[in-house]
Amino acid sequence: MAESPPPTRPRIPGSGLAKGLAVTLRTMTKKTVTEQYPDAQPDLPPRTRGVIGLFEENCTVCMLCARECPDWCIYIDSHKETVPPAAPGGRERSRNVLDRFAIDFSLCMYCGICIEVCPFDALFWSPEFEYAETDIRDLTHERDKLREWMWTVPAPPALDPGAEEPKEVAAARKTAEKLAAQQEAAAARPAQPTEPAATEPHAAEQARAAERPTRPMGESKQQTDLPQQQTDLPQQQTDLPQQQTDLPRQEGQE
Repeated sequence: MAESPPPTRPRIPGSGLAKGLAVTLRTMTKKTVTEQYPDAQPDLPPRTRGVIGLFEENCTVCMLCARECPDWCIYIDSHKETVPPAAPGGRERSRNVLDRFAIDFSLCMYCGICIEVCPFDALFWSPEFEYAETDIRDLTHERDKLREWMWTVPAPPALDPGAEEPKEVAAARKTAEKLAAQQEAAAARPAQPTEPAATEPHAAEQARAAERPTRPMGESKQQTDLPQQQTDLPQQQTDLPQQQTDLPRQEGQE
């Protein structure tokens, strides 16, 4: 024999309405969590993936972001310019100049790979999300718009109290402390008195050097001694007749 169904309780008329009113009363006593957008802007977390901001000064047109993008939604154009040498006689160099940097947000899937692979920190996440357009072709934003979004990027969070200090900050701090210590040591060092006795011989030597006859420019010591050698030649010539007059005297004696 088939089992008979269990008896059901008779429904009280209006019980459903009473339960609904009870839920409404409980909700009315709680604090509201509804944000009145767009009159009030939502408080978004700092790591919100809204749009991508471009810091153009850091971009070197290495094309890593465009090559690593899974959707190929980044478009970059550039040209090369010759940079003159920094020093005379140096070699000219060429550098890449950015002409166009655009992102098609109708294709972007907000994976963040382009931001992670950028080696020069030129791309950042911005919490900006109000960029809807009526035409899908207007979702390709150029570098001017990306630069405007760069100023909405929040500051990085502070490091933990026990975190290691960045190497760049540590090197700059050590250099500043070293310079400050050198300046303090120079200020604390007493001035050494001058010795007048040591300066007098130096002044006398300079006076004697001024009294010495100066040698004309372009003449050597051998050239200045030539007149003295020439004046000795007549004295040697005058001795020849005296030797010749002694010859007859010696012959007569013999």
